[in-house]
Amino acid sequence: MKEKIMIVDDHEEIREVIQVLLSNEGYQIIEAQNGKEALELLDETIDLIILDVMMPEMNGYQVCLLVREKTNAPILFLTAKGQESDKTLGFSSGGDDYLTKPFSYNELNARVKALLRRYHVYQGKERHEENTIQIIGDLEINQSKKEVRRQGKKLALTDLEYEILGYLLLNRKQVISASQLFEAIWHENYYYGANNTIMVHIRNLRKKIEHDPQDPQIIKTVWGKGYYID
Repeated sequence: MKEKIMIVDDHEEIREVIQVLLSNEGYQIIEAQNGKEALELLDETIDLIILDVMMPEMNGYQVCLLVREKTNAPILFLTAKGQESDKTLGFSSGGDDYLTKPFSYNELNARVKALLRRYHVYQGKERHEENTIQIIGDLEINQSKKEVRRQGKKLALTDLEYEILGYLLLNRKQVISASQLFEAIWHENYYYGANNTIMVHIRNLRKKIEHDPQDPQIIKTVWGKGYYID
């Protein structure tokens, strides 16, 4: 059975266009006209959420923060805004990708497929790994369960944050550039502006795993070159 996608947009015509396009690809579609309805419909069977930013009462960023309390399913922001500051806010609230209106069918389809592929890998639907645990300071990283714990307490990492951490662990003691990280995690060619995307996710990840994010001891930076875990 194909994946289930939720479309959240207050404009019915936009929901209908996306619904037709993605239904033709075989996806199951659920529609919500606002954030409140989306949260009521949200459950663990949702594989991807396409979320409009500019909605009345509760905007997409606010909805995203509440969604992240319930699921790690990827969130694709849909908006007329294309400023870097808007994208930074979207990633900071827990979003995974950003699509600016107007967009083409091919671009939408490509983004959806890339996000779902990454989510399946994260969920273990396409991987066969041994149950390995790595210790970094007081962090316990279970690579089989895709969990990070500190003193037994599970840390709430997003899929992307775990993938970044996992990739740096895989290449431990090697300095990994922003372009290497982006192409390995996003499965897209590096482009101008992608460095800001990496910086936002690294900053969010540090807030969760570092005792002092301003003086990181786990994910370290080599200025002008990249990031590494010692």
